[in-house]
Amino acid sequence: MSAHAPGPRIQPRRTTGIPYVLIVPAVIALLLGLGYPLIWQFITAFQKYGLAQQFGKPPEWVGFDNFADLLWNGEFWAVLVRSLLFCVVTAAVTVVVGVLMAQLMNAVGRTVRLILQVSMLFAWAMPVAAATTVFIWLFDRRRGVVNFLLDAIPGVDMNRFDWLGHPITFFIVASVLIIWMSVPFVSFAVYAGLTQISDEVMEAAQIDGAGAWQRFRRIIVPMIRPVLSIVLLLQLIWDLRVFAQITLLKDAGSKSGDFDLLGTYIYKLGTAANDYGMASAVSIIVLIITLALSWVYVRELIKEDEAQ
Repeated sequence: MSAHAPGPRIQPRRTTGIPYVLIVPAVIALLLGLGYPLIWQFITAFQKYGLAQQFGKPPEWVGFDNFADLLWNGEFWAVLVRSLLFCVVTAAVTVVVGVLMAQLMNAVGRTVRLILQVSMLFAWAMPVAAATTVFIWLFDRRRGVVNFLLDAIPGVDMNRFDWLGHPITFFIVASVLIIWMSVPFVSFAVYAGLTQISDEVMEAAQIDGAGAWQRFRRIIVPMIRPVLSIVLLLQLIWDLRVFAQITLLKDAGSKSGDFDLLGTYIYKLGTAANDYGMASAVSIIVLIITLALSWVYVRELIKEDEAQ
């Protein structure tokens, strides 16, 4: 007779089709809302579709000519590199600042934390047009507060300095604006992750001699890594497709092509130049980049799910 009594048999989890049925309405709504525009855009990317086609002339099928023209278009490559660099820098800074703000909210008392949360909610809830207008006022070369404060520093001459008239300073202003509007989302998401970390674990690490940086690097970051991954992915996608802020800042500054990102470049090709075929081709390229970024995250999720 065996010395150990057999344990209860583990029943396999019974799967049903109910979860799939529940997501059908969301899938249908998504297909109706995005399906037609996406299909139209994909087809138009392989056509010559301009002003004449809007007045009834049949579009001309040109195959991959629009994409081939983009490969030899220096302006497109400049905009693409500029957009990728811009989204990587702004997304990285946003996540870093957001994590620091989340750590601050986790460390301070209830009253200070509430003040921080309400302040960030106001920044997050502010409409894009209103926030951009405020930044235009702040960096105005004649009456801007930023120039006034910097000019008050001895040895610094910022009188009538045009922040929006030079590409480098233009994108500095745009980066500060977008980071300022995005940090609250990252902060709240990371703070929610921090609240799930056990105080006993942190106290044990501190007793074992782990400093603040070691606790952050070896305990906090691994435990909130899924949150960091998704917020970083979302920020990269959002910052790659940024449009409204850049458009409004360009209207207040220079309308040169040196200030374009992919969003404004697509708008300029389609609405201003009436070359909807080329604009659709650029949009497809942006979609491919977005899917590539998303696939990196999805692949990591699959690996973690298989490892469990």
